[in-house]
Amino acid sequence: MKLGQLASTARDLFTAKLVYGDPVERDGTIVIPAAAVFGGGGGGAGDTDALPVREGAGFGVLARPAGAFVLRDGAVTWVPALDVTRLGLAAAVTVVALAKILARRARS
Repeated sequence: MKLGQLASTARDLFTAKLVYGDPVERDGTIVIPAAAVFGGGGGGAGDTDALPVREGAGFGVLARPAGAFVLRDGAVTWVPALDVTRLGLAAAVTVVALAKILARRARS
């Protein structure tokens, strides 16, 4: 695949559909899921006497749930997603930090 084709394909991938999911309607309430999307990429080409033109490129995408817009009775509200993994990690780090602080105070 040529660099131009790869750039065109990447551009087609990064659309609003990547951030906002399909709306779901149930009992008069519409929910539109949303995600935080991060990405990056790069590429290059080289031409030497020993080698013909060589091209290469790559990119990556990270998407995490961010929350959802909820449309109910003519009002829109934002409901954030709860990342249980991050919450558990934060709690574990807090417990370890407090344990170290209390151990130092007990030695003093």
